[in-house]
Amino acid sequence: MSVSIKSAKFDPYNMWLQLSDGRTLGVPLSYFPALAGATAEQLATFELSPRGIHWDGLNEDLSLEGFLVTQKLQPVRKS
Repeated sequence: MSVSIKSAKFDPYNMWLQLSDGRTLGVPLSYFPALAGATAEQLATFELSPRGIHWDGLNEDLSLEGFLVTQKLQPVRKS
């Protein structure tokens, strides 16, 4: 995969991933029970790899490919 996660940030409800191709993905923490129940400190303790993001303390690994598939499945909301 030529796209990678360059950075990750968190707010109380979402994970925001900045990708190497300039896209930003917003993913609800509620999709991932281990992340939804984590403290801000636990969320901030992650490692990025070419394939995704890992939280050793939470025993959670998420792939970038999975995020991209999830984004494609989200319904488009009309204003």
